[in-house]
Amino acid sequence: MRRMGTAVSGAVIAGILLTGCGQSGAAPSPSSSAVASASVAAADADLSGALTLDPEGWYGDVYADGILPVGDGRYSEVKPAVGTVYLCSENFAQNGAGAQERGPWFINDDTEWDLSLKIHVQGAVEWEPQMTVTLDGDTRTVTTNDLPDHTTGEFPVARDDPAYDYDRNPNSISAQELTYDLNASPQYGEPHCMGGEAGVMLTGAALFNAFDELGRDAGAWEIQDACEGHPQQAGEYHYHTLSSCIGAVSVETVIGFALDGFPITGPTVSEGNVLTTADLDECHGIVSDVELDGETVTTYHYVMTQDFPYSVSCFRAEPITMHPAH
Repeated sequence: MRRMGTAVSGAVIAGILLTGCGQSGAAPSPSSSAVASASVAAADADLSGALTLDPEGWYGDVYADGILPVGDGRYSEVKPAVGTVYLCSENFAQNGAGAQERGPWFINDDTEWDLSLKIHVQGAVEWEPQMTVTLDGDTRTVTTNDLPDHTTGEFPVARDDPAYDYDRNPNSISAQELTYDLNASPQYGEPHCMGGEAGVMLTGAALFNAFDELGRDAGAWEIQDACEGHPQQAGEYHYHTLSSCIGAVSVETVIGFALDGFPITGPTVSEGNVLTTADLDECHGIVSDVELDGETVTTYHYVMTQDFPYSVSCFRAEPITMHPAH
């Protein structure tokens, strides 16, 4: 079992592997006292200085045409910045896994890529997902076998799959034993650097940062399945970008949790009004009202966007990291 637990220093976070790469079981309902405790903590947290959503504002839909910027190499080990990933260590492989060829969806001198032209790994494999989310005081425990509540493509990528010409992912999807002991009352603060893993989604699958093993934009380079997921070397199925198989992507809807305990939501404010990276802070987050544990609370949260770096790009509270199961 891999268990995510006690918070440690950023240097240890850097040790997390920078990998390139049916319905889930119902989560038990937390007690009303636990829900109230977590909700009050979220509402009362010190969010002074945090970027705040204007619920009446018009953010537009900048990437409605599906033409997205390529984020290759947009990271820093020194300080966070909007549109980059704040890494504890770059730790990229020189000749690692990932796409072997640049696909024809790269356009405009390879500075952008066209989402409508990108192919997917073929197949529609069904799994038996197992996921629970429990709340006990200030600890939110997410346990999952990492098998998603939607179908996946066929991995390893078959030779007769058109994806094979660009990304010959040799890995198979396999059940994991993942337990995340998250802080249910994270305190907003100065940014913390991150490693390869960003959090866990409520589909049951892991969420990784925006890069492949070579430090390239994984959303642009790697070919995922029709739900934007794929397995890494250990068989862990994961996303780098917002999965199109997540139905509710409102900015009010929690679709996952980051390793520091803050929620992850979708980008949609209203019809045709969609947040992008430029609308968020340097960690890819914002403060707004979200539906959390059955209540509406005002909290900091990360936002999955269509454009790079797609999700968490640094942590606003102390993140958890891997440690051996007890």
